[in-house]
Amino acid sequence: MSSNAKIASGKVRDTLIPYEQGIYGIDTDYLRPQLAAMHLIVENGRAAFVDTGCNSSLPNALSALDRLGIPPGNVDYVILTHVHLDHAGGAGAMMRAFPNVRLVVHPRGARHMIDPSRLMQGTIGVYGAEATRRLYGEVLPVDAKRVTEAPHGMRILLAGRELLCLDTPGHARHHIAIVDRRSGHIFSGDTFGISYRQTDTDGRQFIFLTATPVQFDPEPMHASIDLLASYRPEAVYLTHFSQIRDVAAKVPALHRLVDAHVMIARREKDAGPDRHAKLYAGVAELLIDEVERFGCRLPATEVLEVYANDLELNAQGLASWLDSLP
Repeated sequence: MSSNAKIASGKVRDTLIPYEQGIYGIDTDYLRPQLAAMHLIVENGRAAFVDTGCNSSLPNALSALDRLGIPPGNVDYVILTHVHLDHAGGAGAMMRAFPNVRLVVHPRGARHMIDPSRLMQGTIGVYGAEATRRLYGEVLPVDAKRVTEAPHGMRILLAGRELLCLDTPGHARHHIAIVDRRSGHIFSGDTFGISYRQTDTDGRQFIFLTATPVQFDPEPMHASIDLLASYRPEAVYLTHFSQIRDVAAKVPALHRLVDAHVMIARREKDAGPDRHAKLYAGVAELLIDEVERFGCRLPATEVLEVYANDLELNAQGLASWLDSLP
């Protein structure tokens, strides 16, 4: 059965989001619709994916290719912004589905794609064993011969279209962002924050920080935000969730959010057994304050529901950062 036939039969939801200049978003259907996206770049019939979602996201990727008339053999690259499993858990499955593809990943992340055992253990530490296996299944290893490490400044050519890899730590030390030289747009993974469509207001997009454990680091995050802003992109593609515009206006907001998270962490650093609960409450209060400042009319209870997973991860990320301090 073709991917389109599966859509018609209800087995695969149509998750393709067309943008401009050969760029597409694809909802990975992680946890809920419009929470996480992978992106597809198409040039002269050749294709590259940026991030993969989980194993369960592969049918959505195949469906998108089918809709666009691109055979799996024409996928040249799978580029991972970083190896957190909501971004990279489906990489092994994708490599098996696309016979000619090369995996592009930060040098610090490459070994975790070749042998994902430590990556799985780290994820279990965040989510627990049962939830990790329910969410991600078996993370398949990638043949080392098909892995390309992407240091800062490395350039990839997709049918002559240049994709520039930038080292962007702050969210994770194994994070890259990708500048598409044709459009000038940037695929930022989690470095440039998160923005869910439910909080869009009057055509504007709300932005918030993601401080996921275990490698959140404020100073590199500030530097990475400034690095991405220096390219003056008209659009940035976030994994959570997809295209945002009016990028310049979001830069000072992100810097302010990094500092606000640091203030919350420092305020609660000696809270003892109540530290996690107080970190969570502090980040939740910040979120509601920011949403109100933005002018979003979504009720606070619904905002907290939309961002519930991120609030938990941000609280854990702040705790990890506090524990890393001398």
